[in-house]
Amino acid sequence: MVQRLRVRYAKRGRLRFTSHRDISRALERAVRRADVPVAFSAGFSPHPKISYVGGAAPTGVASEAEYLEISLTRECDPERLRVALDASLPPGLDVLDVVVAGPASLADQMECSAWELRLPGADLALAGVAVEKFVATDHVEVERLTKKGMRRFDAREAVLSLAAFEGKGTTAGQASSRPCVILRMVVRHATPAVRPDDVLTGLRLVADFAPPVPPEVTRLAQGPLDVRTGEPADPFGLDRDITRGGEAEPVGRHVGGDI
Repeated sequence: MVQRLRVRYAKRGRLRFTSHRDISRALERAVRRADVPVAFSAGFSPHPKISYVGGAAPTGVASEAEYLEISLTRECDPERLRVALDASLPPGLDVLDVVVAGPASLADQMECSAWELRLPGADLALAGVAVEKFVATDHVEVERLTKKGMRRFDAREAVLSLAAFEGKGTTAGQASSRPCVILRMVVRHATPAVRPDDVLTGLRLVADFAPPVPPEVTRLAQGPLDVRTGEPADPFGLDRDITRGGEAEPVGRHVGGDI
C-alpha cells in the first residue's frame, strides 16, 4: 500500500433497495472498470483492500453519507479518481467526495447520524404531539429482531434531537411532490444501533402514532457530533486540514496512469 483514500458515496432512488453486499460487489467491479490501482490482501484468496466505515444504511433506506477507505499501490489524484469511479457506477450509486486519508481513524469519528423520514398522508398535529411525548420520556423500550434473536433496548437515549414539520418536494435521494409530514432526527451511534424505524416504534408506543404508509427514509449525514449545532460534522474535516497544512502529500499530486 502506497496511499489510502477515503470515499463518501450516496445511494439514491431505486438503488436504496440494494443490499450492502450487492453494493460492495458493484463498487469492486467499478474499481476494476475505472482501472483503480487497488491494493490486494495476501493469502490464498486475495481480495481488494476496501473497508466500509460506519454502519451501512439499511436496505430500503437512501443515504447521502456512506463511507469507505481504499488502499492503493500508487498515488492517485483524489478528484480524478472520484470522477472515474463515479462514471463506472450505475446511476443511483454516486461518488460524492474523495480525500487522502490522514492519521486519525475515520471509524472513531462516526459518532452520530442525521436522518430524514417522509411520512406521506400523516397528520402533522398528531406527529407533533407524538414527538413531544417521545422527547419528554426518559426511557422508551422497543423490540427488534436481530441476528441474535429478539432484542429489547432503549430507543430514547440515543436520540439527540427529533422534530416534526410539514413539507413537500424533494429531499436527498428521494423525489416527491406529495405533501407529507417530515421527521428529522439526530441519533447517536450506539450498540445496538438505534435506527429510524426503532424511533417510529417508540412514537407508536408513547403516543399511538403510526404513519399510514411506509416512510421514505434518507440518511442525510454521519460523522462527529458538533456540540454547537447538535448535528454531524464533516468526518473529512481533519483530512482536509492536514492536506492544506502541508503535513500530507498534496492532493493534486499524480503519479502515473490516468488517475
